[in-house]
Amino acid sequence: MRNMSTKRTDMMTEAAVIAMTQDEDCLRAVCLQKRRAVFDVVWIKSSRLNQSGWRDFADECGLPVGKTADGEQIAVAGFNSANVVFYRIDVPAVKQDELAAMVRLQSEAKLPLPAEQMELAWRPTKQKDGQMTITAAAAKKEQLQRFAANVSCFEPAKILLDCEAIVKVWREAFGGNKQQAVVVSIGLSGTVVCLAEQAKLINAVNLDMGTVDFTAEDEQATQQETAERFTRDVKGALELFGCAEPATLPIYVLSDGGGLMEEIASHLVSAGLNAQAALPQLQKLSEDTHLTVEDIYEYRVPIGIGLMALEADGQELNVFERLYRPGGKEEKKHWSHSPKVTGSLAAIMLALLIIVSCLVDVVSEKSWSGSEAKGSLRQLIQRQGLMKTVAQQRPDLLKLLSEINASGGDGIKLDSFEFKKGQPINIAGQAQNIEQVYEFQKKLLGQKDITEVKLTNPAKDSKSGKLKFTINFHYRNFTKKRS
Repeated sequence: MRNMSTKRTDMMTEAAVIAMTQDEDCLRAVCLQKRRAVFDVVWIKSSRLNQSGWRDFADECGLPVGKTADGEQIAVAGFNSANVVFYRIDVPAVKQDELAAMVRLQSEAKLPLPAEQMELAWRPTKQKDGQMTITAAAAKKEQLQRFAANVSCFEPAKILLDCEAIVKVWREAFGGNKQQAVVVSIGLSGTVVCLAEQAKLINAVNLDMGTVDFTAEDEQATQQETAERFTRDVKGALELFGCAEPATLPIYVLSDGGGLMEEIASHLVSAGLNAQAALPQLQKLSEDTHLTVEDIYEYRVPIGIGLMALEADGQELNVFERLYRPGGKEEKKHWSHSPKVTGSLAAIMLALLIIVSCLVDVVSEKSWSGSEAKGSLRQLIQRQGLMKTVAQQRPDLLKLLSEINASGGDGIKLDSFEFKKGQPINIAGQAQNIEQVYEFQKKLLGQKDITEVKLTNPAKDSKSGKLKFTINFHYRNFTKKRS
């Protein structure tokens, strides 16, 4: 493993970033600068974890960093996303204060553990026909806290996900584009498969296969079986991504120029996939950078982490937002705790989180235990199947809440929502006058899955002057007792 550790202080005339990552038992670091259309790798460094812990390695890299003679350096860390799960969520296009509650409702219904044991981050990716698509990332809080404690010795400004870095480095150093594509990054014992669109990560999955599986000394038949299993797993990832036409979706296997990556890409092509090896493009680097193709490939993740920090747009999936703040700064309040998450629909959704979480806890505990160690694709698909089974036994509460929200006019404010299987749904609220309430009742009756809408106890509140009311109704067959 080669180090290029001589620091070129004559180059440090602009803001620089030092990015540090861990892969298996190896720590890697790079120092980057971005200048116009090219970037400069000032130095690279690596160390075995059993020989040098994070603190010692940070010292070798000149951290904690401060001010240089001519510019400012920042440090960032990369988190291995093998134990991060990703979801694609479709929600109605609503106001920002309602969106957070909707995303949280849908995400927590999918989480592999109870919500209080997980951390969630999300961002919208596209909007079409009144629907918004969200990319969400979730990770076990205990693992995040442990990693944050390990890297706190050099106080990184940010902790970023390695799968996002893979998409970034593919775009900046491997000739990537903004079209939808799959980026495959093969490590020693694991592979990250990323779905990218507009040069952003929109989904990812980890495979428990790597180069060691292809290079093991064994019989030819075994090598062929390895290639077939890898191809099946990549196809499974495309299925998990919901790719409508996987045969036409471009797949880029990040390559070091060796024969193995070409061979793996060839196996994918033989299986009917549109795959090719992607080599680092040295013209993307400044003339002062003296790295080989092999160097860029080996340090692709820390380079991607560094590029994300240099071109930060605040849109990264920050699962550490509530758990880590550099330099002892005050912890930023999470979006789910913001007082701005208000409005009738948002309040109802937040009240429903416990109901939804209870419905999936049993399935979640069973499905997480197997995937925690490796993030196996097969276990992820199994968990998705279990979630589908649960969903079939559960009413579509998001759809119901959207219908209720659509039925209420500007004058209607909902105060509570009660749902119990086998009992009519009760909603309580307030309005300016009785005409608004009657109109609300009429629109609810017009909804396909809502029946027997009954208005009870409309009465004017002496303090607020508002008309308070209660409405109960049946929703499909979920609220009716079975004989």
